[in-house]
Amino acid sequence: MLRNPLVAATGVCLALIAYATLAKVAGRPVLAGHHEAYWIVVVERFSAYGLLGFLFSFLLPGRFGLACGLVVSVAIGLEVLQALTPDRDPALLDVLQKAAGGTVGVLLAQSILAFLPRPPS
Repeated sequence: MLRNPLVAATGVCLALIAYATLAKVAGRPVLAGHHEAYWIVVVERFSAYGLLGFLFSFLLPGRFGLACGLVVSVAIGLEVLQALTPDRDPALLDVLQKAAGGTVGVLLAQSILAFLPRPPS
């Protein structure tokens, strides 16, 4: 497996999530405008962290606990850092949505990895 593009993709995904989480409300990227429905925001969070969990899982094949721990730690850490941003408000529900998305991404990737052939040792 090519490792360098995977590391780069994970880094870019993490950087974009950090930017979207810590940017001012006016500078936050949105899908449907600044007055989007709440369910769209939930889908954005869930899918972004799902992709991050998917990438972490491919970086750490066979290490389900570590990949889940990393993605949940990122969700908690960025939400805590959001408390330092004046116009953002951290919430436990946001952390739960992000952690759930990341865990689903890890589970999906681990399921795919279970069916891929392993290289000979």
